[in-house]
Amino acid sequence: MKRLLITGAAGGLGSVLRVRLSHLAETLRLSDIGNLGEARANEELVPCDLSDKAAVDALVDGCDGIVHFGGRSIEDSWSVIRSANIDGMFNLYEAARNHGRPRIVFASSNHAVGYYPQSHRLDADACTRPDSLYGVSKVFGEALASMYHDKFGVETAIVRIGSVLDKPDGHRNMSTWLSFDDFVSLIERVFAVPKLGCPIIYGASANDAGWWDNSKTGYLGWQPKDNSATYRAEIEANTPRPPADAPDVLYQGGLFTAEGIYED
Repeated sequence: MKRLLITGAAGGLGSVLRVRLSHLAETLRLSDIGNLGEARANEELVPCDLSDKAAVDALVDGCDGIVHFGGRSIEDSWSVIRSANIDGMFNLYEAARNHGRPRIVFASSNHAVGYYPQSHRLDADACTRPDSLYGVSKVFGEALASMYHDKFGVETAIVRIGSVLDKPDGHRNMSTWLSFDDFVSLIERVFAVPKLGCPIIYGASANDAGWWDNSKTGYLGWQPKDNSATYRAEIEANTPRPPADAPDVLYQGGLFTAEGIYED
């Protein structure tokens, strides 16, 4: 690619993958409303509020691919979620439609299916069961990506991300952990395959304790290599196990299921 856009590039995940994805394009166009620091050799820094339709249109112009991490990444009031994750998502897809339909990696979330019990194994055909307004916004994003693919041919990898960390740090993310190496390899495959379509992919490493089945997206050729079982003894020794009726024991979405509605 000549130019790859990464939104949310100042966030925790975006700032790591900003470095790890630099080989994918001649130029990385990095965007956020937060501080992006100094531009490196192959970077363009373009601050942008995703709720600003004209600014997003200009942001996408000239990009061959998009990795969309931008938006609100935790539960919040509806006005915040709507602006960042609903209006922002629409603006991004309209810009993609208007500027050559670049391929997109959409950072959806396990919270789109967070109310499933941890005893259930899910594949790409599982109905959504969001656990929060944040989860609802990800369901909206998935539906929007699907419609823009069917109607306009915009290809999107919908990645229901688990827990992207250096290593798992709790009992629940022994199931949800996605290593940085495995995430990078997934994004590489998304931009390498000749035909992507609009698949739902569960973003988790090859964890023995995993809940998710990616067999229906085997055509991507993505083979995660890391396994949270490597850290099981460490977690068991250092992290108290929560009560059997705790949300992060019962539900795949964990503590998000216990959050109330935040007032504006």
